[in-house]
Amino acid sequence: MATTEEVERGQAIYTPFMLAAGYDLVVLRLSNPLVWRCPTSRLLEMYDEHVSANHLDVGVGTGYYLDRCRFPSSPRLALMDLNPHSLAHAARRTARYRPETYKRNVLEPIEVDAPKFDTVGMTYLLHCIPGAMEEKAVAFDHLRALVNPGGHIFGATLVQGDDQGRVARRLMALYNRKGIFHNELDTLGGLERVLAQRFGESRVTSVGCAALFWARV
Repeated sequence: MATTEEVERGQAIYTPFMLAAGYDLVVLRLSNPLVWRCPTSRLLEMYDEHVSANHLDVGVGTGYYLDRCRFPSSPRLALMDLNPHSLAHAARRTARYRPETYKRNVLEPIEVDAPKFDTVGMTYLLHCIPGAMEEKAVAFDHLRALVNPGGHIFGATLVQGDDQGRVARRLMALYNRKGIFHNELDTLGGLERVLAQRFGESRVTSVGCAALFWARV
């Protein structure tokens, strides 16, 4: 299982400066369309399709998708992350929704003294969690306990594949060496398997290097 040091190192890159000056440019405008071949617009479409008016987002980044997605009505929004800088940045960006914020580690059982949610989003979180897919999938076990019956969990993660471009392969390897990514063993099939083991209904779609997923609780 992942050590505390590995988990902390993986999220330490998200400093206030990096979130304010670099994340949206590097990840959303450059890496997504040009390297991972999964345009940010496609991930935003995923949010528009699945997000509810009672939503928890986990691994919030800068809050870009929550700032731009179309909620079906005025939402109850909650943010969850291990990194306090990401939480603060995303909370400021979505301040109009008055979000709840929770600093939690998804590899540990999660307690939230609040009503459950109808949807949970976890985009670009799994490939940052140390361990094999079977180990990091414990996050699904902990998060599903926060979802109302009939609700669902959705998101995206970067996985390994035979059709990776040279730049994607090298950048992913670099990020793994630095401890930013932990997806050397993550595959589309592995994600499909852990979801099928936990949920009666799930779906995984491949878009470039990304695996977009959805699972009903």
